[in-house]
Amino acid sequence: MAAKKTELTAEDFVGAISLIVKRVRADAPHEMRELTWTQKSVLKHLEEGPVTSAELARREGVKPQSMGVAIAVLEEMEMIERKAHPTDGRQMNIKLTSKGVALRKRVKEAKETWIARTLESLDRGERETLLKATELMKRMVEVQ
Repeated sequence: MAAKKTELTAEDFVGAISLIVKRVRADAPHEMRELTWTQKSVLKHLEEGPVTSAELARREGVKPQSMGVAIAVLEEMEMIERKAHPTDGRQMNIKLTSKGVALRKRVKEAKETWIARTLESLDRGERETLLKATELMKRMVEVQ
């Protein structure tokens, strides 16, 4: 019987996280909602600075050909651009354009606005509980 309770708790936990993710996504800029997970992830990775297509593929765990498709779409949308690699003339670095930077900024602002608005609806004790739960969730991911 205890195993059944753990299964329900796991289901409830994952369900709650899914609902939060869906709600945050609902406030995302329209352009972001049209992108695939890989395309969104590429934009996020590129916030750290330019990288090669091969490096993006490794980070995402996808084949270089699949990454090439994601990059082509983002390039067509003028979110990213290719620039010559500074030390290896055979490679190209992928970087965010000003349009890509602006989109990532709007995404962050939308998330922060929703979260701030939602946290305001909680009392102090609930906010403290949520902070503790957030730290626990981070530790859960690190344990793997």
